[in-house]
Amino acid sequence: MSRLKALIRPSVRCIVHRRYCSTERVTNALVTEYRNDIFEEEKRRQQGMVRRLEKIEVVHVGPNDPGTFIMNKNLSTPYHCAMHISENYTKYSALALVNGEPWDMWRPLTEDCELSFMRFRDEDPEEANKAYWRSCALILGAVMETAFKDTFYVQLSRAPELTIIKGMFVYDVDLGLKNWTATKDNLRSLSLSATTMKSKDMPFERLEVDPSVALRLFQHNQYKQREVEERVRGGRVTLYRMGKFIDIHDGPMMSKSSLVSMFTVAGIHELPGGLYRVQAVALPHDFYLHNSVWNRLVKRASVPLVGDLSTAGAEESLRETRSLAA
Repeated sequence: MSRLKALIRPSVRCIVHRRYCSTERVTNALVTEYRNDIFEEEKRRQQGMVRRLEKIEVVHVGPNDPGTFIMNKNLSTPYHCAMHISENYTKYSALALVNGEPWDMWRPLTEDCELSFMRFRDEDPEEANKAYWRSCALILGAVMETAFKDTFYVQLSRAPELTIIKGMFVYDVDLGLKNWTATKDNLRSLSLSATTMKSKDMPFERLEVDPSVALRLFQHNQYKQREVEERVRGGRVTLYRMGKFIDIHDGPMMSKSSLVSMFTVAGIHELPGGLYRVQAVALPHDFYLHNSVWNRLVKRASVPLVGDLSTAGAEESLRETRSLAA
């Protein structure tokens, strides 16, 4: 960690730190503005490295609307290609496949490629579903960072990636509190915040950065600093931004927040060590459930999730899912 921190430009770090932190108490709102300044600075720097426009050939190989597009290398994205096909592709595509690899809709294309689009109702929606749950976890993180205004300084820890069959997503957070129990009104308020947030139709922007940039960006979060340190071996750290919320994740994510329909924060449980696990469930925008079935899914997602998160309770969750579908 000390070696990486030495890579941070001291002058820039001090200027930004003074701007947001020295004269005022550190709050999530101030830190959010600080992070976005760094994100924008790095985004402009990377775009400025594209000295001249190079063209690439993108062949749409989906089952409908085949075609070939001449796009800009390192600038054009699958979303831009979708705009050349029809509004349905921009509105309903959750993820792209680029030469067979799952690819963010807003991630620039880097070479000649074959392109197709994935929706949640595809015959094989596995990759789209995975991206959906990851993205919902990021929305949940954004909710928790903003929900308490300036009352508490919230530090997000991690969003453990669960098997889809669990039927929920989670985010572990440090609220700076001990022995706090969320009330039904608390959960309802958080759910309303999530509903408002997802309705803003915000894209999930991807930006790969040097670890030194990630350390600058997350210098006010001890857990994210630790995560950056763990990811150094890969040489780059992948960031995602939704609105003004920025987080670390390998992705890929779904196209935009409005692909979520129903969103409920089902439970918050204190973990050993002082973190809280926030558990939630959400439904994609073009799926519909009877209210009684949705309430059963929310009830299941409210049960404290402990143990090995990758496998714990999978069989029970599968039986429950089958009974709900029956």
